[in-house]
Amino acid sequence: MKEVIFTDLDGTLLDHKTYSYFKAKKALNLIKKKKIPLIFCTSKTRAEIEFYRKKLGINDPFISENGGAIFIPRERKIIKIGTEYKKLQKVVDKIKKKGIKITTFKDLSVKEVAKDTGLTLERAKLAKRREYDITFKADKKDIGKIKKIVRRNRLKLLKGGRYYHITKSDKGKAIRILKKTLKKKYGKIKTIGIGDSENDFDMLDNVDAPYLVKSHNNKYKSKKYNKANGIGPEGFNNVVLKILKW
Repeated sequence: MKEVIFTDLDGTLLDHKTYSYFKAKKALNLIKKKKIPLIFCTSKTRAEIEFYRKKLGINDPFISENGGAIFIPRERKIIKIGTEYKKLQKVVDKIKKKGIKITTFKDLSVKEVAKDTGLTLERAKLAKRREYDITFKADKKDIGKIKKIVRRNRLKLLKGGRYYHITKSDKGKAIRILKKTLKKKYGKIKTIGIGDSENDFDMLDNVDAPYLVKSHNNKYKSKKYNKANGIGPEGFNNVVLKILKW
C-alpha cells in the first residue's frame, strides 16, 4: 500500500512567523528517501507553491488556494475546481456596498502585504497572484454578516491561520478528485493529512490518517483529529517520523 502525504504549508510545514521548514528537515529527508508523494494542499497561490516545490525539489501534484485547482506538473494537467478570481471579487464588491469594511490582498500594495504577513517582497508578490480565492481581513463583529452574503452567492467562507478566505471549493473536494488519479497510478493508497487551522478540516475529513499540529498559540484547533506533538513544522516532523517508522 502506497502512503501519500497531504500537507498544509503555513503554520504546518512552514513556521507561522518565519516561514521556515528547518524543524521538519528530518521528515522531509525521510519522505524523499522513501519516495513518498508529498502533496501541498494549501491556501497559497500556485506561484507561491512552485517557489517551495523548487526549493525542496518536489515534483508531486499540488492543490492551490484552498482547493481552487489541482496541478499535476508531470502531465501538464490543471483541474480547475474553484470560481475564478474576477467572479469572487464581485461578491467582495457587494460586501463593501453594504458598508462593511473588508481588506483583501487586492487592496494592499506588495509592501503592505509583506508587512502584514512577514513575507519578503518577492514572496509577497507571489501571494498577491491569486486565481481562485479571495484572502481578506475584517472586524470579527462583521464576519457573521460577511458569511451570510458569501453563502447567498453560493460560496464558502473559510478561516485560515492569518486570514479569512472566500472561495467556491474546499481542500476536501480537491483531495477526493486527486485521490482517484493517485489510485490509478499506485493502486491501493493510504492517505495522511497534516494541518493546523479550520480551513484544513475539509482536508483532514478526506484522508485515512488525519493529524493536527499545534497552532502558533500552542493550541490544537479541534479535538476531532489525531494530535501531532509540536507546533507547526516540529509537529509535522514528529508525526511523519512516527508514521514512516524512522
